[in-house]
Amino acid sequence: MCGICGILGDAPPWRVERMVSAMRHRGPDDYGVFRDDGVTLGMARLAIIDITSLGHQPMGTPDGSIHIVYNGEAYNFRSEGEILRKKGYSFTSTSDTEVVLRMYEHYGDDFLNRLRGMFALALYDRRKGKGRERLLLARDPIGIKPLLYARAGSRFLFSSEIKSLLASGLVDRNIDPEAVRLLLTQGSIPQPRTILSAVRMLPPAHRLIVENGTERLERYWKMETGRRRDLRDRPYEELVHEVRSALEESVRLQMISDVPLGAFLSGGVDSSLLVAMMSRMSDHKVKTFSVGFGAEGAHMDETDDAERIAKFIGTDHKRVLVTGKDVRDRIVHIASSLDQPSVDGVNSYFVSLAARQEVTVAISGTGGDELFAGYPWFQSMADACEDDRLHPAAAAAKGALASFSRSPFFDPWLAGSLRKRIEKGRALSGFLPRYARCYEIFGTRDAAKYLSHALRKVARIGREPARDILGDELPGANPVDRVTALCLRGYTQNQLLRDIDAVSMAHSLEVRVPFLDPVLVDLALSLPSGAKLGGPSRARGRGAGSYRETGAKRILVDAGRGLLPEGMDLQLKRGFGMPFDSWLSGPLKDVLEDVLSSAAVRARGLFDVEEVGGLKEAFLRGRSGWARPWLLMMTELWCREVLDLPADPKGSGAGSVPSRIPN
Repeated sequence: MCGICGILGDAPPWRVERMVSAMRHRGPDDYGVFRDDGVTLGMARLAIIDITSLGHQPMGTPDGSIHIVYNGEAYNFRSEGEILRKKGYSFTSTSDTEVVLRMYEHYGDDFLNRLRGMFALALYDRRKGKGRERLLLARDPIGIKPLLYARAGSRFLFSSEIKSLLASGLVDRNIDPEAVRLLLTQGSIPQPRTILSAVRMLPPAHRLIVENGTERLERYWKMETGRRRDLRDRPYEELVHEVRSALEESVRLQMISDVPLGAFLSGGVDSSLLVAMMSRMSDHKVKTFSVGFGAEGAHMDETDDAERIAKFIGTDHKRVLVTGKDVRDRIVHIASSLDQPSVDGVNSYFVSLAARQEVTVAISGTGGDELFAGYPWFQSMADACEDDRLHPAAAAAKGALASFSRSPFFDPWLAGSLRKRIEKGRALSGFLPRYARCYEIFGTRDAAKYLSHALRKVARIGREPARDILGDELPGANPVDRVTALCLRGYTQNQLLRDIDAVSMAHSLEVRVPFLDPVLVDLALSLPSGAKLGGPSRARGRGAGSYRETGAKRILVDAGRGLLPEGMDLQLKRGFGMPFDSWLSGPLKDVLEDVLSSAAVRARGLFDVEEVGGLKEAFLRGRSGWARPWLLMMTELWCREVLDLPADPKGSGAGSVPSRIPN
């Protein structure tokens, strides 16, 4: 696991050296820079597989015609390396990086279809001769590892982090107004956008090829239903066996490591099942970690559940107690670690901090809810579709009114007095419009209201959120499968995976996610919906309750029988929470008051001063929840700790901080 970067085009090596230095937290074990005419590649390495100097990057082929910088893990590198050996290739290291490099050399661009892992990589290929070099960037199918890029005149830059791109001194620091609107709407910025107008995120499952002065973006993988056509009509008991076997294989592959490995354990089904499988495959006690709270958050502390599971499985468990003072002491580092503003990431930050004291790799249960219908919106979307089917006349009438309300003509009105009526009409009907409103922070209506007047003019306020959804890969699928795809391409990649990667790597910890193996994704999307959501005891329409009552993740719960304690399906299905209300009104109150003061808000120019002031007072008086003030606070802190830092201490003229607001 590493940080990668580079510049295609004329640039002195010190610019890439600065880019590498800005993300040494991602790779404290080694670093390197490769320089050729017109290209410089940089690397900060966290050594996981082959921790010797033979795994040094940038790495080249024996003849030096191809060089790679690689961030990630190819879990099938041993089997792929053996195939290449039989074809006459030899290897000097035992690293997966060298196998990936030689796979590209042998298979060309299609090597990506053979990789099974998480990765972001760059390959510089000069086999065609001078003037015909090519740069290939690629990202794993689910988007577990980040890869950002920007253009600066004739130069093309890429990196694992925005902080690294800014350290080059070449990237404009202007904030993207639409990104701010989307950040307020849903708590994170949907890819490929980033917080900066000049920077884009390479989409998951894509490769970007730069050659002959042109750029070509290509998709190499997509989600599909029914890749495992043999599963739809098989008995449920056989499906349970298939899920368990596939998950065991994914866990086995992702336990490959030359450094200490552990796991996050929340006490829920997903992480508990992974840890139980890890324990059976390990020759020693698995180290596990969970986050809990003192009196500030006793009502939402789940560490008793985690400790109960740890004792049942027999892990070496550590409970991490996080207090408001801890958050106060580290809030600045949390904001900068996120690399982009987000409403999430604090839990992952602290559990990663604790885990890194004992391990270098941690297994996470992220992805179980997405693949096996664990979130409440799976049920609500399925129910809405069923209601439309049973009442077609009413559905048609609501659809007509919703379609009228969604006219772009009404978008600017979302900041005015009619916003509630317009929004109510827009939400009446339609799969994507309904789904887009399942998870919101400010929502479309209030995002428009809280933006500053300067941003309202250029941020397309009031835009129907369904039009901003780019991840509807399965529009013709049943509701459960369609929501899986939407969730993976939305909330999961834009918030969960991005934040987990950023804050874990801030502590030089690699986090692996066995549920998000593409093989498991294919399996989950081939299962009948009733295997994932439902069953004889399903309580339709109930948003809360135990796994048994709601039917959530039915097949995953059954796959865990015999591995987990009896009665796991009687456990309440609930999302992880932290006592932000107590923290913001207590230890963090002075931070909140400072960063959301009228002077600070006015100086930044992103948000409406009066609206922010009213929100802050409403929260402190107990009339508003924590999520909105927290998001505004973290956005300002990010600006201070990342955006406001000098760009170029070498003095090339790029060191001043430009305006944050477009003219």
